[in-house]
Amino acid sequence: MYALKVAVFLFGLTVLLGAALLISILRRPARQPSRLLVALHGHAALFGLGALLAALSYPALGAATGTQSFRAIAAVLLFLAAGLGLYGLGLPWRRRSLQGFWAGAHATIAIAGYVILAAYLFAG
Repeated sequence: MYALKVAVFLFGLTVLLGAALLISILRRPARQPSRLLVALHGHAALFGLGALLAALSYPALGAATGTQSFRAIAAVLLFLAAGLGLYGLGLPWRRRSLQGFWAGAHATIAIAGYVILAAYLFAG
């Protein structure tokens, strides 16, 4: 249960750092975002994925509320978002025109995974 709480906290921090990245990009679209902010966002996500992997080793919660499958669904979505985030790191060097699409897909999938994981924690 502790690893799950840590994962939810770290992914919450990741969402906040991602929002800060979005704001910095929207304010100055011609400039690259801060490397420190990108690194903090990535590291928070990486540590969140590690905590989520640790939480996956424990038995599932939420059998009484029907949310026991939320953990696996959230894990798949968050790992997919991590893959899109890593792919998005290489986009400035390849095709700049697709950055907005990949960033939107990354954010949508990541936030969906975070909400499902938080619902699993609080409803389970």
